[in-house]
Amino acid sequence: MLPIISAEGLGKTYRISHLTRTESYRTFREELMRKPARLWQRAKNALHGGAVLAAETSEDIWALRDVSFSIDAGEVVGIIGRNGAGKTTLLKVLSRITEPSAGRVTVSGRVASLLEVGTGFHPELTGRENIFLNGAILGMTRADIRERFDEIVAFAEVEKFLDTPVKRYSSGMYVRLAFAVAAHLEPDILVVDEVLAVGDAQFQKKCLGKMREVSGREGRTVLFVSHQMGMITSLCSRGILLEGGQIAFDGGAAEAVAKYYTRSDGAPFAVDYTKLAKAVGDQFATLQQAWIEDANGQRTGEIDIRSGFEIRMRYRLHDKSPKSPAPQFHLYNAQGICAFATVGEPPTEMVEGVYESRCRIPGNFLNNDTYFVDVALAYYHAGVHVSFHERGALTLVIFDPIEETLNTRSRRGYSGPVGGIVRPQFNWETVRAS
Repeated sequence: MLPIISAEGLGKTYRISHLTRTESYRTFREELMRKPARLWQRAKNALHGGAVLAAETSEDIWALRDVSFSIDAGEVVGIIGRNGAGKTTLLKVLSRITEPSAGRVTVSGRVASLLEVGTGFHPELTGRENIFLNGAILGMTRADIRERFDEIVAFAEVEKFLDTPVKRYSSGMYVRLAFAVAAHLEPDILVVDEVLAVGDAQFQKKCLGKMREVSGREGRTVLFVSHQMGMITSLCSRGILLEGGQIAFDGGAAEAVAKYYTRSDGAPFAVDYTKLAKAVGDQFATLQQAWIEDANGQRTGEIDIRSGFEIRMRYRLHDKSPKSPAPQFHLYNAQGICAFATVGEPPTEMVEGVYESRCRIPGNFLNNDTYFVDVALAYYHAGVHVSFHERGALTLVIFDPIEETLNTRSRRGYSGPVGGIVRPQFNWETVRAS
């Protein structure tokens, strides 16, 4: 079976111009006054073989370079990377909005794209008219659009403004209607950029549910770009990580997210605070190191959902330290929701010196997601005194190797996403009642 999307050596370059050092920024009025003189100078330069753009230099920037991959029908693929990595450019090439500068891409089927607010909408037309316009662009007949019209309007929740020109819509209303049209008019490929971040949390949840339905029940292909890694790991089975316009990783979604974090800031699963110019802490205690360790004692930010791991931190207590402080870790998921906060029980007598506190998290407890770990140290005598609280100090990715866990007790053949911040395995008992 041929892939629904195939890219071979794909490249996209843009030419950008720079002012030379002798040029300065000018006002609009100054530019208008200089325009005739510059045109005359360019004409003279051209006649005498000189530089036509004497005051400017230009260079070619590769937004994409040598990108090759294939995507099968029904796959849900998350495309991630830092700003400027080439994610949106790739989607525009796949959506046939822009032509590649090198290589080739083959797309089989209808593509519905939602790349920015108002994509494919005419601002002067009403919401009703734009639904029919978008459907026509996707190759739908008027009868097909009418059949799905009520469902689109109900999903978008813009009934009151359906006959209002969309130029008067808020950005949130734009996105609601655009996504509803793109998702309901049965495209073979649904392409969604970070635009969903414009909507509120309830609408984002609604869109994610619709994308799962489109990919799972209806078997269509979804390409999804987001900086919210929790959405990537929960929705996508595959992830493509872009760096500098090239593919840095192509594999499981959780593994792609882990690569993204470990490449972004060096080693966010292990931080050495002693190398900072300013100490983290106060006159009582200072933080030295924090890291995550797997069951084999290796420092890592990628943990198999079935395996236990430890969060550790090392700190120094000074001679002024009153009594014993309480070490603690707070874990937040990618949506900023606190999974849990745990406080350690310190020894009753702690004198000046370096200490290490550890907290072991069992396997089959956290869900597959990205988590951020706060590390803190506080005193609870005569009120609360916090010596340090480093927010998001560590990054942790829990991944579920579904090809291995599909038929285990936790999944029992179910391959879809499992809800919840945590995913513990409790002891169950079922007996006959009579």
